[in-house]
Amino acid sequence: MTAAHLAPMDRRIDVACRHMDELESEAVHILREVAAEFRNPALLFSGGKDSTVLLRLAEKAFRPARFPFPLLHIDTGHNFPEVIEFRDRVAAYLGERLIVRSVQESIDRGRVRPLSANQSRNAFQTVTLLDAITEHGFDACIGGARRDEEKARAKERIFSFRDAFGQWDPRRQRPELWSLYNTQLLPGEHMRVFPLSNWTELDIWRYIESERLDLPALYFAHERKVVMRSTVMLPFVEGIELQPDDRVEQRMVRFRTVGDISCTIAVASTAGDAHAVIAETLTAAMSERGASRLDDQASEAALEERKRMGYF
Repeated sequence: MTAAHLAPMDRRIDVACRHMDELESEAVHILREVAAEFRNPALLFSGGKDSTVLLRLAEKAFRPARFPFPLLHIDTGHNFPEVIEFRDRVAAYLGERLIVRSVQESIDRGRVRPLSANQSRNAFQTVTLLDAITEHGFDACIGGARRDEEKARAKERIFSFRDAFGQWDPRRQRPELWSLYNTQLLPGEHMRVFPLSNWTELDIWRYIESERLDLPALYFAHERKVVMRSTVMLPFVEGIELQPDDRVEQRMVRFRTVGDISCTIAVASTAGDAHAVIAETLTAAMSERGASRLDDQASEAALEERKRMGYF
């Protein structure tokens, strides 16, 4: 290939690198702003890819010092065991404090009441999270949500205000002109902060590749039993309640997101590393959550209502 052919490619690579540098710089600035402006923040860490990227950004913002906040995970009790093992291993490696609160504890206390043992617990995390915020007095929670995931999240500010009941009202969000953030809070109020707001799923994977980040193996192609239900593939687990038309098959799949097992959808894939996942992501026809969470295929209004009540 001649130099004339290489030059445009080099320019594209340079533009992509500058784009990632700008996203990283913005996220590091936001994390430092949280540390400067809030008395008692926490970083939500589930072991998923977005929160793993957040941890690397926190390292770049604060190392060699310790993080100025603990890590907080709201465990549904239906998480993939591989993700929980990864969560604990990463927190121990970084030497950071990890606080875990579980939906099962909320069920045991009568705070939430699922209709069945196998019901998705995603929505129930709201109660457990708000209880944890009250218990520890957190005034800011840093999350890995991105605007490209679904329409309700696209309405978020980077600093997203929550009232004294933990509720979100898009009409009461504060303007963020010139990247200036209003962090004023009254007692009982708190802020959700999203440093990855301007990132896309593709940006996340490019960062994972460039930083050589370790992730749970579920994000990459592997052979496993899945439940074929209508047009989706659900992970097969012992004790799952099969519907009359369900079929259990062995397939080569990966997961674009690794949440509650009861509602996480597998996708057919042969992508065994981050580079191959990037190639798949470039051709994906559906958003990450729309293609990967059964309960996120609900209406836009239902998802926004869940957020209004305090969901992530």
